[in-house]
Amino acid sequence: MSLFDLTGKVAIITGSSRGIGRAIAEAMADQGAKVVISSRKADACEEAASAINAKHGEGAAIVVPANISSKEALQTLVDETRRQLGKVDVLVCNAASNPYYGPMGGITDDQFRKILENNVLANHWLIQMVAPEMIERREGSIIIVSSIGGMKASEVIGAYNISKAADLQLARNLAAEFGRHQVRVNCIAPGLVRTDFARALWENPETLKAVTMHTPLRRIGEPHEIAGAAVFLASPASTFVTGQAIVVDGGSTTGVGL
Repeated sequence: MSLFDLTGKVAIITGSSRGIGRAIAEAMADQGAKVVISSRKADACEEAASAINAKHGEGAAIVVPANISSKEALQTLVDETRRQLGKVDVLVCNAASNPYYGPMGGITDDQFRKILENNVLANHWLIQMVAPEMIERREGSIIIVSSIGGMKASEVIGAYNISKAADLQLARNLAAEFGRHQVRVNCIAPGLVRTDFARALWENPETLKAVTMHTPLRRIGEPHEIAGAAVFLASPASTFVTGQAIVVDGGSTTGVGL
């Protein structure tokens, strides 16, 4: 068996109709997992799942749309996954929100709440829904897609960065709680990646130049370049890894200066 083999595993990936989430779903399906495609828009989920099923056969991917802001919708996501596929082996909390771009002084209370609720509280809800069965089986991998923003400051995405810093601590804390049960909790911290979600950053020539200038690889990432870290964290290759944040950023956090 390959260290990265996911045959027989069931993985829920939120925000998986496009971008990083879709790349993770495709990569896990490539390694044999059955994947659950979930985001708010059912038609986008169906398109992503159809592409995976066309490649790997019907049933490699199923669709369960869910809005992460709704606890009831997330419970339905978990319940429907169990109904159709029997269990949850891997959870990838990838979906997130960032409705505000600008200095902290201009953010409204509702915008700040939405960021914290969707990026932190929703992850907490979903993890608590899947953790009991993982603990009972003494096996499971929970992956939170955080960001290098959780390790840095920003003049334009400060609230988002605060939420991603909270995700890093959420993983550390739950790793401590679940570790004795052999359930692992880790984060992936991407740098700037070419997704629709981050379009406001990479489409800004000044921001793009500032980021790439101090990145050793001199470019931003592509969604598929994040997927390998997720496969690693879901697979037998990482059974002694928990409470960690794997940074995938082209080296931008190495502190390279002029």
